Amino acid sequence: MRFFYLPTLHNVVLSEAKNLHDYFRDPSLRSGRHALKRAKLRKVSYLLFLASLLSACVLTPTPLATNTISAPHAITAEENLYAPEPADDQLNRAEVILTSINLIERTDLNPARVEIDFLGSMPSVCNELRVEVKAPDNEYQIHIEAYSVKDPNIKCENVFQQFETNILLGVYSPGRYAIWVNNKYIGDFVSL
Repeated sequence: MRFFYLPTLHNVVLSEAKNLHDYFRDPSLRSGRHALKRAKLRKVSYLLFLASLLSACVLTPTPLATNTISAPHAITAEENLYAPEPADDQLNRAEVILTSINLIERTDLNPARVEIDFLGSMPSVCNELRVEVKAPDNEYQIHIEAYSVKDPNIKCENVFQQFETNILLGVYSPGRYAIWVNNKYIGDFVSL
């Protein structure tokens, strides 16, 4: 079995450079000095040029493109009959007592959505319910604020008024969302 030694380009360039160095150091090698010198320099310059061309053709690894995660956002708005109104600024705000909050996945809708059922009471029969659904934050949390408003010019007896209602949340960008109502964690859902 025979093995062949194929010198690498690097070894060839180094040996030619050594020969050129020896040529200038040893006076006996200087006969026909200009022709030999030009031939050697031309050979070395061609080899260096070839080495630079080959090194330029080496592929460098590039990172693979990754999907950019966008900030969570609502694609469609919620269906909320109790959203805050512009005239609420002139009304007195009051808290509500929430006795039950349920999350229901509405798979009968396309795409599936989440409905929130509220059961609670307001301080008087003159109070109107408000439910403010805020846009999701960067931590995929949806904060909902339930409260009531009342006209300060109307006199009402302080008799608790019970309510039962639901809010159909909108369609959200993909992710797992946590729902908070009046700063209390209620549950979470996954939007695809």
